[in-house]
Amino acid sequence: MFPKLSDDSLLDAYRSAIRLGLDWEFVRMLRSEIRRRCLKLPEGREF
Repeated sequence: MFPKLSDDSLLDAYRSAIRLGLDWEFVRMLRSEIRRRCLKLPEGREF
């Protein structure tokens, strides 16, 4: 889904999306990609 985005950038984008209260669907899409890459979700609020 985000093949050119580094793992660190993906996790930063997820944290920022949560912090800024961005659209739930966008956050869900980021979270799906994090799980697809077998990365650990950052601590904090989850949906």
